[in-house]
Amino acid sequence: MYQQLIDYFENKSVLILGFGKEGQSTYNFLRKFYPDKKIAIADKRELKIDDNNVELITGDKYLDAINDFDLVMQSPGISLREVNVEATTEITGQMDLFLRFADCIKIGITGTKGKTTTTTLVYNIVKASGKKCALIGNIGVPVFESLDDTDGLVAVIEMSCHQLEFAKKSPDISIFTNIYPEHLDHYNGFEGYYGAKLNIVNNQNENNFFIYNSDQKELAEILDFTKIKSKTIPVSYEYSLKDEFLQKLTKINDNLKGYHTHHDIFLAANAARCLGISDEDIEKGIKSFEPIAHRMEKVGTWKDITFYNDSIATIPYAVMCAVNALEKVDTLIFGGLDRGIDYSTFVTDLNESKLNNLIGLPETGKNIIDELKKINCSKNLVIVDTMDEAVECAYKCTEKGKICLFSPAASSYNRYRNFEEKGNHFKNLAKEYGTK
Repeated sequence: MYQQLIDYFENKSVLILGFGKEGQSTYNFLRKFYPDKKIAIADKRELKIDDNNVELITGDKYLDAINDFDLVMQSPGISLREVNVEATTEITGQMDLFLRFADCIKIGITGTKGKTTTTTLVYNIVKASGKKCALIGNIGVPVFESLDDTDGLVAVIEMSCHQLEFAKKSPDISIFTNIYPEHLDHYNGFEGYYGAKLNIVNNQNENNFFIYNSDQKELAEILDFTKIKSKTIPVSYEYSLKDEFLQKLTKINDNLKGYHTHHDIFLAANAARCLGISDEDIEKGIKSFEPIAHRMEKVGTWKDITFYNDSIATIPYAVMCAVNALEKVDTLIFGGLDRGIDYSTFVTDLNESKLNNLIGLPETGKNIIDELKKINCSKNLVIVDTMDEAVECAYKCTEKGKICLFSPAASSYNRYRNFEEKGNHFKNLAKEYGTK
């Protein structure tokens, strides 16, 4: 039972910061156990809520009220980098409180890329073993949604940097897939970003397990093993292939292609072994994996061109992984919000790749195309202003029998609400132009 969690809100003034999916989930939780409690909700957007015990704080200065409350339930993605939070105010969120108070086994997965695939693989394996499990967190389900029946539960949790930022407890089994510069604008630099991620291991104990990608030197550089108290399990691609069973897992599902995805398989299999799950059930879980929307998602084939949507790829590394895994990519559509990421290596990779057509969307796509022109790149370089123009151009220039891949290497927020909206727009346009 999670009575401790319920009691934690008692006698505290509470502010729900952000009223998206998680903020609404927090409100519903509080109203379930504290129907008459005075609550404040702060959001930049104008809000309407039929509740006389709610104070609404909206508009551009919605963050100014933070220090007026004992407890602030921060929604992931709201940056407090410019807020001076006083010691009398506690900043927390659903992830932190779930880790501290929910009575169940918790498997947490974080990293810049590979979180969703690895999380889904772990969940499939745990489910195949017959254990009661829930797939929650950054994958789209607020963690408080799994509180009603935690007895015997294995919670498989995708954890973003935003959800881990104020976490004071770590999961029983933690997986760290990799680390690359991202969200630099939110954290005022790379150190703040990876510092948030490290909360997945910082508060583990000697009975816990920490599984990490030992092939990535950048990850090894930020891990201080003298401070890690849990049992560490390094996962190397080359070493994993020496295990006949793990090698077999890379060949049993055509939806799991490429080095980076095979590494996700190895991370998930090691987590399952920590739980004592049999190799037979691990294999069942891998076989049951189905493609994840917006991650190397096959959209369809029209006019003898196959379209793939990889809108979740918001950094260059993920884009090149998709290009290499799909092999027959002739055209790449990329670009989005400029968040200060260094694209110099990406420019070199694109120039040296077998891609023939590079179509750049605002803002970063245009900048990258400009850099490619400066080095006299011989590929077909096209700058467009809209996704419509990009897809129309792709139909004109992509070689028949080959692939057009949309993989942005940037955030979507300059033109879209999120990567899902951007990916869906691409998919709709690919079909629309293909069936004209």
